Amino acid sequence: MVKTRVFADFHNTDVQGRLRLNCVGTIEDLARQQISLQNGQLLTLYSEDLEVEGVVRYSVEENLWVAVIDWGAIREQTPLVTQAEQQLHDTAI
Repeated sequence: MVKTRVFADFHNTDVQGRLRLNCVGTIEDLARQQISLQNGQLLTLYSEDLEVEGVVRYSVEENLWVAVIDWGAIREQTPLVTQAEQQLHDTAI
């Protein structure tokens, strides 16, 4: 099964420690992948170097979507370098 990966800002949390799914990167990922959020939906949430699984919930208090995550399960990810970026790096050396 393909995991749906969506950008999230790990510094943008509510008082319950849930990730708010309202930042520009999140909205762009959702639109690009044509994802409509639903309660209970499973997502892989990522930032530049972090990744974690989360469950989508609607926050009535804040009138927006959030993701419940296990903060202890966050994984550090090695940033992916495209071939073009590597060539630019190699040329600069």
